[in-house]
Amino acid sequence: MANPKIAFLASSGKQAITAKNALEKIYASTSVDDADVIIVLGGDGMMLDTLRQYINRPVKVFGMNRGTIGFLMNEFSKDDLLNRINSATLVTLHPLRMKVEKNNGDIEEALAINEVSLLRQTSQTAKIKITIDDTVRMKELLCDGILVSTPAGSTAYNLSAHGPIIPLGAGILAMTPISAFRPRRWRGALLEHGATIKIEALDTKKRPVSASADATEVRDIKSVIINEDRTIDLNILYDPDHNLDERVLKEQFAP
Repeated sequence: MANPKIAFLASSGKQAITAKNALEKIYASTSVDDADVIIVLGGDGMMLDTLRQYINRPVKVFGMNRGTIGFLMNEFSKDDLLNRINSATLVTLHPLRMKVEKNNGDIEEALAINEVSLLRQTSQTAKIKITIDDTVRMKELLCDGILVSTPAGSTAYNLSAHGPIIPLGAGILAMTPISAFRPRRWRGALLEHGATIKIEALDTKKRPVSASADATEVRDIKSVIINEDRTIDLNILYDPDHNLDERVLKEQFAP
């Protein structure tokens, strides 16, 4: 990929738009549909939106942080961009597929790059049942919610909920409760990445529950089935000295 065709995408933030305008004056660019590499300018939200939008295209994405968090992004620089792309490390991620059955019988599906989360909709705690590969592992969990995280998402909402950080090559998913009330001491589980996870909401008239795949929310759910979809490759490029594996490792030793 000595001379990759590149396209620039920016979030609505002022920093990102300014960076895009500056880069387009320096580097020849094409449309996103014709690009080999999409240069994403913004924060993690913009990266996730771009990966979702072009999930069915075999395109690589190189992000530069012009947003807030930027865990999934490289450092921003206007210099030597094409050489950075050519020397970058490729990381391939696979999203989670969420299949939701609502209380009214409707079925909805969505993909998550970070996590699938279930949350109570009212002041009443959620009551849920957990089944892994057709075996009931927890008949009843009272909590504010629960999430299933990919390794890439394990440093996001999962970490804030006191879940474990997972190295990218570990081949596991994190299941983490959110404010578990009963059993109070349950801290979650590590699951093989090929597991089929079913989470059922119980007593939904009194305790309604919503489910979200990243930012896509479905309300009033009856059950959710979660699988890693390995038919979909999300290809992200990272500077060799600043790749995602290293970031995950550093986060585990952060003060």
